[in-house]
Amino acid sequence: MTEQIINLETINPIEFFGVNNNKFDLLKKKYPLLKILSRGSFIKLSGQAIEVNQAKEKIELIVQYLERNGHLSENYFLKILGDEDGNIDEKLMEDINNDIIVFGQNGKVVRAKTANQKLLVKSAEQNDIIFAVGPAGTGKTYTAVALAVRALKNKSVKKIILTRPAVEAGESLGFLPGDLKEKIDPYLRPIYDTLDDMIPPDKLNYYMTNRIIEIAPLAYMRGRTLDNAYIILDEAQNATELQIKMFLTRIGPNAKAIITGDMTQIDLPKNQVSGLGKAIRILKNIKGITHIELDGNDVVRHRLVKEIIKAYNHESEMSQKKDEHFNGK
Repeated sequence: MTEQIINLETINPIEFFGVNNNKFDLLKKKYPLLKILSRGSFIKLSGQAIEVNQAKEKIELIVQYLERNGHLSENYFLKILGDEDGNIDEKLMEDINNDIIVFGQNGKVVRAKTANQKLLVKSAEQNDIIFAVGPAGTGKTYTAVALAVRALKNKSVKKIILTRPAVEAGESLGFLPGDLKEKIDPYLRPIYDTLDDMIPPDKLNYYMTNRIIEIAPLAYMRGRTLDNAYIILDEAQNATELQIKMFLTRIGPNAKAIITGDMTQIDLPKNQVSGLGKAIRILKNIKGITHIELDGNDVVRHRLVKEIIKAYNHESEMSQKKDEHFNGK
């Protein structure tokens, strides 16, 4: 007779046991010859050594999965328990160990889908400040928000702060109806949409009401120290040099920041210069700061978005060659 005790303190027990212990019952059904007891935040296994060790391995995989993602559907619970022989398919093991960042609404899997998105996830685990730059549709913001949500669920940070420069893209803010919040909200809408994908409405409302998740224009960051937080500066190509410097110097001791931007979509007035490129250049050799460059191969929107980006890039290259020709270069 062998006994093993497994600690569940690092996860939400409801996610492990399920509603009315339905997942726990599946575990006991999978190992009918074992005595499996729940005692507070511990699981006790008793039985033959081979079965105890097999069950322990599966439970530890489930705990590992929940530590990273916060949620585990009943379907995935069964898949981790494996087939009749206890084997888990290779794709699921890859999901457990690699690509899944977080589970969104209704068990939706949010994962890093491309090589550079996976590099962004890995870099975020190893660095405190990450610049993620690339064209539209490459998943910069989506991946960054998923990483922040995962960190909040894992309790490695106490809050998420999401910010954007409130820069007009061909329309004047002053002509929009409503008060300041109503004028600014359209600029922050993409961030709300991303959060809607990852957090249930009631939970998201609780987070925002209690300022656990803050969404605000970049100007509102001035004078603050942002500690125990995951901070995302989105659309950073529309921030000036002084604004980016201000943002970066807000970061507290226990904080991470991801700065995303697309240098081909700068909406600043002609008399202002984007500070994103300079920030990447002058900070590139500082340990703990890294730069990820996403490209057309990372586009995960409609297949035509990739072709649109290629067409615009080609047109830009042709225009540059013409300018160089006329300037005698």
